[in-house]
Amino acid sequence: MRKFRRIALAMSTVAVVAFASNAAFAAKIFVIGGKPDDPFWSIVKKGAEDAGKVVEVQGGSVTWLGPQNYDNLGVDAAELIRQAIDQGADAIVGPDWVPEAMDPAFKAVVDKKIPLVIYNAGGIEAADRLGALNYVGAVDYKAGVAGGDYLGKAGGKSGVCVNSLPGAANIEAYCKGFNDGITAAGGKADVLPLPATAEGNVTAVAQAIKAYLLQHSEVDSVFVTANLDAIGAAQAIAQAGKGGTVKLCGVNFDQAILAQIDGGAQACAVDQQGYQQGFYAVSILNGYVNYGLTIPTREILTGPGIVDSQNIKATEAGAQAGTR
Repeated sequence: MRKFRRIALAMSTVAVVAFASNAAFAAKIFVIGGKPDDPFWSIVKKGAEDAGKVVEVQGGSVTWLGPQNYDNLGVDAAELIRQAIDQGADAIVGPDWVPEAMDPAFKAVVDKKIPLVIYNAGGIEAADRLGALNYVGAVDYKAGVAGGDYLGKAGGKSGVCVNSLPGAANIEAYCKGFNDGITAAGGKADVLPLPATAEGNVTAVAQAIKAYLLQHSEVDSVFVTANLDAIGAAQAIAQAGKGGTVKLCGVNFDQAILAQIDGGAQACAVDQQGYQQGFYAVSILNGYVNYGLTIPTREILTGPGIVDSQNIKATEAGAQAGTR
């Protein structure tokens, strides 16, 4: 029996080697994503890297390119797309954050017959406009609607969406959706624009939101669009003495945000499952480059979903593993 198992194991090993060596093409896949210290994008990156393990077995590679900051997001991201082309990419994954700046670079990708998947931002509309194979991600507007609807049904009458990346199409869509969601539930909303340098700066975000809350005593609902902004918003609500009257919801989460929900400092988070965005986008392109495989369902939605006190325990294990 032991001898048979050793033979079977050897045959299995040979099969893996043959699979790797017989791949039609070793794909060099480039993924454009967020900056290295962004908590949400570290989850997306893990998804891309996990899918990349299969790519590497087949002799290919997955390269992550992200900006150092978000001060000049559209232009910088477009330059990263062009770098991927120049470095011989066989396939490219990217979010269409700022169409005006990024679409010409994406069109250069398609013009060179490089397979493209749009993910995270832009939606199926961007994929159609640019000639991409698929869109993988949530619908940003619907994510905003989900947050506005949740806070409105929880009693919110006056909300504010904190936009720390003005001009980014996905963030603008979040805020529009939030406005529409809370309005449909009987409330109203405004937008608090912050300079791009504030994104990811917990102290700056906290100070801005605190000042806004003190100047607008009627506000009872705050919606944010990034992980660290939610941390800053929770601090601002507490510092303004509004802990019992202002509810907070935000897009995305990590362990710190789950702790805020668990402790009552945050009402909900809108989940777009970033891990799946990175994992599916890389997997789709690897299958396409190597074997001509396609996914006919071109819009692959990973959200939105709501995480609150009712389902937080089921989410924490994934967060601890770095996948949620």
